[in-house]
Amino acid sequence: MIGVLNRIWRDPGGRAGLLLVAAVLLLGLAGPWMVPHDPNKLSILARFCGPSAAHWLGTDHLGRDLLSRLADGGRVALLVALSTIAVALAAGTLLGIAAAYAPPAAERAILAVFDIVSAFPSLVFALAVVALMGPGLDKVILIVAVTLVPHFGRVARAQTLSLRNSPFLEAERVLGASPLRIALHHLVPNILGPLVVLASMDVPVVITIEAGLSFLGVGVPPPRASWGTLLHDGYITLSQSPWPVIAAGAVLTLATLGFTLFGEALRDALDPKADPKADPKLRTEP
Repeated sequence: MIGVLNRIWRDPGGRAGLLLVAAVLLLGLAGPWMVPHDPNKLSILARFCGPSAAHWLGTDHLGRDLLSRLADGGRVALLVALSTIAVALAAGTLLGIAAAYAPPAAERAILAVFDIVSAFPSLVFALAVVALMGPGLDKVILIVAVTLVPHFGRVARAQTLSLRNSPFLEAERVLGASPLRIALHHLVPNILGPLVVLASMDVPVVITIEAGLSFLGVGVPPPRASWGTLLHDGYITLSQSPWPVIAAGAVLTLATLGFTLFGEALRDALDPKADPKADPKLRTEP
């Protein structure tokens, strides 16, 4: 783990991504306790204040502190992203392994479900389901997780097919290990690397989908803060104060950029062909 972080830190893009991800995590996890203001406290007399000593990023149309609401929105973004990725990763890995070992008819059925789910754009699919079920944080997590399951399922299936007939798995079968033990103790640890990289690169996707749904009014319900609702409220009152849009747009951009750079650096760090200190036989010659 330390070696992977060192390789990420040596990459300029990875270093920038790591710092941005750390800042987002600090804002989302520790921000609500570090910021003195209540994110939902109204102060009509302090509407549309610019940055000041009392409100470092200003206030919105209801006089609420923008920095406090950004920190609260960061908690929502991280909660949705991590919960969604965890659910999609677990379900996709199980379905991918099942598809690799299933009979041809069952495998085709699972892949057909993956194709059907992938055929719908994530945001359009989410809007359709929310229209039927109503908005809510739990629904957003479930909907977005369903749209990401095929991503993890296809990768898990491909990795499983490449390892299914490996000698170490055959040895475990000969020794009498159960299929569940083989899958959990030997197969999953060997296919987890590419899935973790894919998960890290899907975090900004989930964050933007949640922000988009909240911007459209079908994501996180008020009064809970979300970066999408902050953008929506700021856009409506843009002529009176630009600070809500600037603050929410900047933190959303930096968060997605940071996780994207970190994911790309993590992919390169886990690839032995990209490591200059790796085995020369594994490196790709220019």
